[in-house]
Amino acid sequence: MGDEIEFDDLGPLKVIHVHEPSVGLKAILVVDNVATGPSIGGLRMAADVSVAECARLARAMTLKNAAARLPHGGGKSVMFGDPKMTRDEKEARIRAFACSLRHEHNYIFGPDMGTDEGCMAWVNDEIGRCVGLPREQGGIPLDEIGATGWGVAHAAQVAIEYCHFDMHGARVVIQGFGAVGMHAARFLSERGAILVGASDSRGAVYDEGGLGVAELIALKTAGKSVIDSPSGEKLERDAVIDMECEIWVPAARPDVINAGNVERLKAKLVVQGANIPVTEEAENTLHERNVLSIPDFIANAGGVICGAMEFHGATEGAAMNAIAEKITRNTREVLEASRRDGKTPRAAAVELANRRVRRAMDNRRWSLF
Repeated sequence: MGDEIEFDDLGPLKVIHVHEPSVGLKAILVVDNVATGPSIGGLRMAADVSVAECARLARAMTLKNAAARLPHGGGKSVMFGDPKMTRDEKEARIRAFACSLRHEHNYIFGPDMGTDEGCMAWVNDEIGRCVGLPREQGGIPLDEIGATGWGVAHAAQVAIEYCHFDMHGARVVIQGFGAVGMHAARFLSERGAILVGASDSRGAVYDEGGLGVAELIALKTAGKSVIDSPSGEKLERDAVIDMECEIWVPAARPDVINAGNVERLKAKLVVQGANIPVTEEAENTLHERNVLSIPDFIANAGGVICGAMEFHGATEGAAMNAIAEKITRNTREVLEASRRDGKTPRAAAVELANRRVRRAMDNRRWSLF
Protein backbone atom coordinates (compact mmCIF):
# COMPACT_ATOMS: atom_id res chain seq x y z
CA MET A 1 0.00 0.00 0.00
CA GLY A 2 1.39 3.39 -0.97
CA ASP A 3 1.01 6.78 0.66
CA GLU A 4 -1.75 8.17 -1.55
CA ILE A 5 -4.96 9.25 0.20
CA GLU A 6 -8.32 9.48 -1.50
CA PHE A 7 -10.21 12.66 -0.59
CA ASP A 8 -13.95 13.08 -1.08
CA ASP A 9 -16.79 15.16 0.33
CA LEU A 10 -16.71 13.21 3.60
CA GLY A 11 -13.01 13.77 4.28
CA PRO A 12 -10.46 13.28 5.56
CA LEU A 13 -10.56 16.50 7.53
CA LYS A 14 -6.98 16.39 8.81
CA VAL A 15 -3.78 14.36 8.38
CA ILE A 16 -0.97 14.84 10.88
CA HIS A 17 2.51 13.30 10.70
CA VAL A 18 4.50 13.14 13.93
CA HIS A 19 8.26 12.53 14.19
CA GLU A 20 10.22 12.57 17.43
CA PRO A 21 13.67 11.03 16.76
CA SER A 22 14.78 11.14 20.40
CA VAL A 23 12.46 8.21 21.17
CA GLY A 24 12.21 6.74 17.66
CA LEU A 25 8.66 7.95 17.16
CA LYS A 26 7.17 8.06 13.67
CA ALA A 27 3.38 8.18 13.62
CA ILE A 28 0.32 9.42 11.75
CA LEU A 29 -3.12 10.64 12.74
CA VAL A 30 -6.00 10.86 10.28
CA VAL A 31 -9.18 12.58 11.44
CA ASP A 32 -11.70 11.67 8.76
CA ASN A 33 -15.02 13.31 9.66
CA VAL A 34 -16.36 14.75 12.91
CA ALA A 35 -19.81 15.94 11.85
CA THR A 36 -21.39 13.59 14.40
CA GLY A 37 -18.91 14.51 17.16
CA PRO A 38 -15.24 14.12 18.12
CA SER A 39 -13.68 11.09 16.50
CA ILE A 40 -12.89 7.87 18.33
CA GLY A 41 -10.39 5.49 16.75
CA GLY A 42 -7.75 3.07 17.89
CA LEU A 43 -3.99 3.51 17.99
CA ARG A 44 -2.46 0.77 15.82
CA MET A 45 1.21 -0.20 16.05
CA ALA A 46 2.98 -2.20 13.35
CA ALA A 47 6.18 -2.02 11.33
CA ASP A 48 4.44 -1.72 7.97
CA VAL A 49 1.62 0.78 8.54
CA SER A 50 1.16 3.67 6.10
CA VAL A 51 -0.73 6.91 5.72
CA ALA A 52 -3.00 5.28 3.13
CA GLU A 53 -3.87 2.43 5.49
CA CYS A 54 -4.47 4.92 8.29
CA ALA A 55 -6.84 6.92 6.07
CA ARG A 56 -8.77 3.80 5.07
CA LEU A 57 -9.09 2.78 8.71
CA ALA A 58 -10.21 6.30 9.68
CA ARG A 59 -12.96 6.17 7.04
CA ALA A 60 -14.01 2.76 8.35
CA MET A 61 -14.37 4.38 11.77
CA THR A 62 -16.52 7.18 10.34
CA LEU A 63 -18.85 4.58 8.86
CA LYS A 64 -18.72 2.37 11.96
CA ASN A 65 -19.56 5.12 14.41
CA ALA A 66 -22.32 6.47 12.18
CA ALA A 67 -23.84 3.04 11.63
CA ALA A 68 -23.86 2.48 15.40
CA ARG A 69 -25.48 5.92 15.90
CA LEU A 70 -22.69 7.07 18.21
CA PRO A 71 -22.11 10.79 18.84
CA HIS A 72 -18.62 10.44 17.41
CA GLY A 73 -16.87 10.73 14.08
CA GLY A 74 -14.09 8.66 12.60
CA GLY A 75 -10.35 8.87 13.12
CA LYS A 76 -7.36 6.56 13.36
CA SER A 77 -3.74 6.76 14.43
CA VAL A 78 -0.83 4.50 13.56
CA MET A 79 2.70 4.16 14.91
CA PHE A 80 5.57 2.58 13.03
CA GLY A 81 7.35 -0.11 15.03
CA ASP A 82 7.32 -3.65 16.33
CA PRO A 83 4.58 -3.94 18.97
CA LYS A 84 6.79 -6.49 20.75
CA MET A 85 9.50 -3.90 21.47
CA THR A 86 10.49 -3.43 25.08
CA ARG A 87 7.93 -1.95 27.44
CA ASP A 88 10.11 1.12 28.08
CA GLU A 89 10.49 1.84 24.34
CA LYS A 90 6.79 1.43 23.71
CA GLU A 91 5.82 3.61 26.65
CA ALA A 92 8.19 6.40 25.59
CA ARG A 93 6.79 6.45 22.04
CA ILE A 94 3.15 6.34 23.06
CA ARG A 95 3.58 9.04 25.67
CA ALA A 96 5.39 11.23 23.13
CA PHE A 97 2.68 10.66 20.53
CA ALA A 98 -0.06 11.49 23.02
CA CYS A 99 1.71 14.70 24.00
CA SER A 100 2.08 15.72 20.36
CA LEU A 101 -1.70 15.42 19.96
CA ARG A 102 -2.57 17.13 23.24
CA HIS A 103 -4.54 19.87 21.49
CA GLU A 104 -6.22 17.68 18.85
CA HIS A 105 -9.50 17.53 20.75
CA ASN A 106 -11.34 16.05 17.78
CA TYR A 107 -9.49 12.77 18.31
CA ILE A 108 -9.98 10.36 21.21
CA PHE A 109 -7.45 7.51 21.52
CA GLY A 110 -8.50 3.87 21.87
CA PRO A 111 -6.65 0.53 21.84
CA ASP A 112 -6.11 -1.34 18.60
CA MET A 113 -3.74 -3.92 17.13
CA GLY A 114 -0.43 -3.69 18.98
CA THR A 115 -1.80 -1.56 21.84
CA ASP A 116 -3.93 -2.34 24.88
CA GLU A 117 -5.45 -1.00 28.10
CA GLY A 118 -2.01 -0.35 29.58
CA CYS A 119 -1.11 1.82 26.60
CA MET A 120 -4.31 3.79 27.10
CA ALA A 121 -3.30 4.35 30.73
CA TRP A 122 -0.14 6.10 29.46
CA VAL A 123 -2.21 8.24 27.09
CA ASN A 124 -4.59 9.10 29.89
CA ASP A 125 -1.72 10.09 32.15
CA GLU A 126 -0.41 12.48 29.51
CA ILE A 127 -3.57 14.07 28.08
CA GLY A 128 -6.62 12.48 29.76
CA ARG A 129 -8.38 11.78 26.45
CA CYS A 130 -8.84 8.11 25.63
CA VAL A 131 -11.12 5.10 26.00
CA GLY A 132 -10.39 1.49 26.87
CA LEU A 133 -8.71 2.25 30.18
CA PRO A 134 -7.88 -0.47 32.72
CA ARG A 135 -10.69 -1.33 35.11
CA GLU A 136 -8.62 0.04 38.02
CA GLN A 137 -8.80 3.50 36.45
CA GLY A 138 -12.54 3.43 35.95
CA GLY A 139 -12.42 2.11 32.41
CA ILE A 140 -14.16 -0.73 30.65
CA PRO A 141 -11.26 -2.91 29.44
CA LEU A 142 -12.37 -3.74 25.90
CA ASP A 143 -9.93 -6.59 25.31
CA GLU A 144 -10.39 -8.16 28.74
CA ILE A 145 -14.15 -8.48 28.37
CA GLY A 146 -14.04 -9.21 24.65
CA ALA A 147 -16.31 -6.36 23.54
CA THR A 148 -15.48 -6.67 19.85
CA GLY A 149 -15.77 -10.46 19.86
CA TRP A 150 -19.13 -10.14 21.63
CA GLY A 151 -20.36 -8.01 18.75
CA VAL A 152 -18.95 -10.40 16.14
CA ALA A 153 -20.88 -13.26 17.72
CA HIS A 154 -24.13 -11.26 17.60
CA ALA A 155 -23.56 -10.36 13.95
CA ALA A 156 -22.99 -14.04 13.16
CA GLN A 157 -26.14 -15.04 15.07
CA VAL A 158 -28.24 -12.76 12.86
CA ALA A 159 -26.40 -13.64 9.65
CA ILE A 160 -27.01 -17.38 9.88
CA GLU A 161 -30.73 -16.65 9.54
CA TYR A 162 -29.83 -15.75 5.94
CA CYS A 163 -27.67 -18.84 5.42
CA HIS A 164 -28.52 -22.53 5.14
CA PHE A 165 -27.02 -23.87 8.37
CA ASP A 166 -27.53 -23.68 12.13
CA MET A 167 -25.20 -22.19 14.71
CA HIS A 168 -25.19 -25.43 16.69
CA GLY A 169 -22.45 -27.59 15.19
CA ALA A 170 -21.28 -24.90 12.74
CA ARG A 171 -17.54 -25.11 12.11
CA VAL A 172 -15.63 -21.90 12.83
CA VAL A 173 -12.17 -20.80 11.66
CA ILE A 174 -10.50 -17.74 13.22
CA GLN A 175 -7.79 -15.95 11.25
CA GLY A 176 -5.91 -13.99 13.90
CA PHE A 177 -6.47 -15.61 17.30
CA GLY A 178 -5.78 -12.49 19.35
CA ALA A 179 -7.79 -10.01 21.40
CA VAL A 180 -10.73 -10.06 18.97
CA GLY A 181 -10.43 -13.55 17.55
CA MET A 182 -10.17 -15.51 20.77
CA HIS A 183 -13.24 -13.84 22.29
CA ALA A 184 -15.21 -14.31 19.07
CA ALA A 185 -14.32 -18.01 19.29
CA ARG A 186 -15.39 -18.10 22.95
CA PHE A 187 -18.77 -16.46 22.37
CA LEU A 188 -19.51 -18.50 19.24
CA SER A 189 -18.60 -21.77 20.97
CA GLU A 190 -20.97 -20.85 23.82
CA ARG A 191 -23.69 -20.76 21.17
CA GLY A 192 -22.86 -24.27 20.00
CA ALA A 193 -20.37 -23.59 17.20
CA ILE A 194 -17.19 -25.69 16.95
CA LEU A 195 -13.76 -24.10 16.50
CA VAL A 196 -11.86 -26.23 13.98
CA GLY A 197 -9.07 -23.86 12.94
CA ALA A 198 -7.15 -20.86 14.20
CA SER A 199 -4.05 -18.91 13.27
CA ASP A 200 -1.76 -16.23 14.66
CA SER A 201 1.50 -14.64 13.53
CA ARG A 202 3.46 -17.88 14.06
CA GLY A 203 1.25 -20.40 12.29
CA ALA A 204 -2.07 -22.22 12.25
CA VAL A 205 -3.67 -25.24 13.90
CA TYR A 206 -6.50 -27.40 12.58
CA ASP A 207 -8.60 -30.21 14.01
CA GLU A 208 -11.77 -31.26 12.18
CA GLY A 209 -13.07 -32.72 15.44
CA GLY A 210 -12.79 -29.40 17.24
CA LEU A 211 -10.14 -27.45 19.13
CA GLY A 212 -10.29 -26.55 22.80
CA VAL A 213 -11.17 -22.84 22.89
CA ALA A 214 -10.30 -22.41 26.56
CA GLU A 215 -7.01 -24.21 26.00
CA LEU A 216 -6.03 -21.93 23.12
CA ILE A 217 -7.03 -18.81 25.06
CA ALA A 218 -4.85 -19.97 27.97
CA LEU A 219 -1.90 -20.41 25.60
CA LYS A 220 -2.33 -16.94 24.10
CA THR A 221 -2.76 -15.36 27.53
CA ALA A 222 0.54 -16.95 28.53
CA GLY A 223 2.26 -15.37 25.53
CA LYS A 224 2.39 -18.54 23.46
CA SER A 225 1.03 -19.41 20.02
CA VAL A 226 -1.84 -21.54 18.78
CA ILE A 227 0.79 -23.87 17.30
CA ASP A 228 1.84 -24.70 20.87
CA SER A 229 -1.47 -26.52 21.27
CA PRO A 230 -0.92 -30.21 22.15
CA SER A 231 -3.75 -31.17 19.79
CA GLY A 232 -4.48 -30.47 16.15
CA GLU A 233 -2.44 -30.37 12.96
CA LYS A 234 0.18 -27.62 12.83
CA LEU A 235 0.28 -25.68 9.55
CA GLU A 236 1.65 -22.53 7.95
CA ARG A 237 -0.15 -19.32 8.89
CA ASP A 238 -1.84 -18.80 5.52
CA ALA A 239 -3.23 -22.34 5.50
CA VAL A 240 -6.10 -20.94 7.55
CA ILE A 241 -7.61 -19.66 4.30
CA ASP A 242 -8.02 -23.21 2.97
CA MET A 243 -9.78 -24.67 6.02
CA GLU A 244 -13.31 -25.80 5.26
CA CYS A 245 -15.92 -24.31 7.59
CA GLU A 246 -19.28 -22.61 7.86
CA ILE A 247 -18.09 -19.42 9.59
CA TRP A 248 -14.74 -17.77 8.78
CA VAL A 249 -13.69 -14.82 10.96
CA PRO A 250 -10.79 -12.62 9.83
CA ALA A 251 -9.54 -10.87 12.97
CA ALA A 252 -6.05 -9.63 12.10
CA ARG A 253 -4.60 -7.38 9.39
CA PRO A 254 -6.13 -5.53 6.42
CA ASP A 255 -6.64 -7.15 3.01
CA VAL A 256 -5.99 -10.74 4.11
CA ILE A 257 -8.64 -11.88 1.63
CA ASN A 258 -8.04 -10.42 -1.80
CA ALA A 259 -8.36 -11.21 -5.49
CA GLY A 260 -5.36 -13.53 -5.30
CA ASN A 261 -6.74 -15.89 -2.65
CA VAL A 262 -10.51 -15.40 -2.38
CA GLU A 263 -11.22 -18.49 -4.48
CA ARG A 264 -9.45 -20.60 -1.84
CA LEU A 265 -11.93 -19.65 0.87
CA LYS A 266 -14.23 -22.55 1.78
CA ALA A 267 -16.82 -20.90 4.00
CA LYS A 268 -20.52 -20.02 3.84
CA LEU A 269 -20.33 -16.96 6.06
CA VAL A 270 -17.54 -14.42 6.62
CA VAL A 271 -17.89 -12.18 9.67
CA GLN A 272 -15.26 -9.47 9.57
CA GLY A 273 -13.73 -9.11 13.02
CA ALA A 274 -10.79 -7.02 11.77
CA ASN A 275 -10.89 -3.65 10.06
CA ILE A 276 -10.79 -3.75 6.22
CA PRO A 277 -9.73 -7.45 6.13
CA VAL A 278 -11.38 -8.15 2.74
CA THR A 279 -10.78 -6.09 -0.38
CA GLU A 280 -13.77 -4.74 -2.29
CA GLU A 281 -12.97 -6.96 -5.27
CA ALA A 282 -12.86 -10.03 -3.04
CA GLU A 283 -16.16 -9.08 -1.39
CA ASN A 284 -17.78 -8.85 -4.81
CA THR A 285 -16.44 -12.31 -5.64
CA LEU A 286 -17.82 -13.72 -2.40
CA HIS A 287 -21.21 -12.19 -3.18
CA GLU A 288 -21.19 -13.79 -6.65
CA ARG A 289 -20.40 -17.14 -5.01
CA ASN A 290 -23.29 -16.72 -2.54
CA VAL A 291 -20.89 -16.48 0.39
CA LEU A 292 -22.38 -14.00 2.84
CA SER A 293 -19.85 -11.44 4.10
CA ILE A 294 -20.74 -9.11 6.98
CA PRO A 295 -18.78 -5.84 6.61
CA ASP A 296 -16.21 -4.87 9.19
CA PHE A 297 -17.81 -1.65 10.39
CA ILE A 298 -21.07 -3.50 11.06
CA ALA A 299 -19.71 -6.70 12.63
CA ASN A 300 -16.79 -5.42 14.69
CA ALA A 301 -18.28 -2.23 16.11
CA GLY A 302 -18.44 -3.70 19.61
CA GLY A 303 -15.12 -2.20 20.66
CA VAL A 304 -15.92 1.37 19.71
CA ILE A 305 -19.48 1.12 21.06
CA CYS A 306 -18.01 0.01 24.37
CA GLY A 307 -15.39 2.76 24.22
CA ALA A 308 -17.99 5.45 23.53
CA MET A 309 -20.16 4.17 26.37
CA GLU A 310 -17.16 4.32 28.70
CA PHE A 311 -16.34 7.85 27.54
CA HIS A 312 -19.85 8.96 28.49
CA GLY A 313 -19.83 7.23 31.87
CA ALA A 314 -21.82 4.04 31.22
CA THR A 315 -21.37 0.78 33.11
CA GLU A 316 -19.88 -2.38 31.65
CA GLY A 317 -23.26 -4.11 31.66
CA ALA A 318 -24.90 -1.21 29.81
CA ALA A 319 -22.11 -1.24 27.26
CA MET A 320 -22.45 -4.96 26.54
CA ASN A 321 -26.22 -4.61 26.20
CA ALA A 322 -25.77 -1.70 23.79
CA ILE A 323 -23.34 -3.73 21.67
CA ALA A 324 -25.80 -6.60 21.41
CA GLU A 325 -28.73 -4.32 20.55
CA LYS A 326 -26.94 -2.10 18.02
CA ILE A 327 -25.07 -4.83 16.14
CA THR A 328 -28.09 -7.14 16.02
CA ARG A 329 -30.26 -4.35 14.61
CA ASN A 330 -27.68 -3.07 12.12
CA THR A 331 -26.76 -6.52 10.82
CA ARG A 332 -30.41 -7.32 10.14
CA GLU A 333 -31.06 -3.91 8.55
CA VAL A 334 -28.06 -4.31 6.24
CA LEU A 335 -28.93 -7.86 5.20
CA GLU A 336 -32.56 -6.96 4.57
CA ALA A 337 -31.47 -4.05 2.36
CA SER A 338 -28.95 -6.28 0.57
CA ARG A 339 -31.61 -8.89 -0.15
CA ARG A 340 -34.25 -6.33 -1.13
CA ASP A 341 -32.07 -4.23 -3.43
CA GLY A 342 -29.78 -6.93 -4.80
CA LYS A 343 -26.67 -5.20 -3.43
CA THR A 344 -23.66 -6.62 -1.65
CA PRO A 345 -23.90 -6.31 2.14
CA ARG A 346 -21.06 -3.78 2.04
CA ALA A 347 -22.85 -1.58 -0.48
CA ALA A 348 -25.98 -1.68 1.68
CA ALA A 349 -23.96 -0.93 4.84
CA VAL A 350 -22.06 1.97 3.26
CA GLU A 351 -25.35 3.47 2.08
CA LEU A 352 -26.80 3.20 5.59
CA ALA A 353 -23.76 4.79 7.26
CA ASN A 354 -23.32 7.50 4.63
CA ARG A 355 -26.94 8.50 5.01
CA ARG A 356 -26.44 9.01 8.75
CA VAL A 357 -23.18 10.95 8.30
CA ARG A 358 -24.69 13.26 5.68
CA ARG A 359 -27.69 14.02 7.87
CA ALA A 360 -25.28 15.12 10.58
CA MET A 361 -23.25 17.17 8.08
CA ASP A 362 -26.42 18.99 6.98
CA ASN A 363 -26.83 20.28 10.52
CA ARG A 364 -23.34 21.72 10.85
CA ARG A 365 -22.05 25.14 9.80
CA TRP A 366 -18.94 23.48 8.38
CA SER A 367 -19.86 20.08 7.02
CA LEU A 368 -16.75 18.16 8.13
CA PHE A 369 -16.16 19.86 11.48
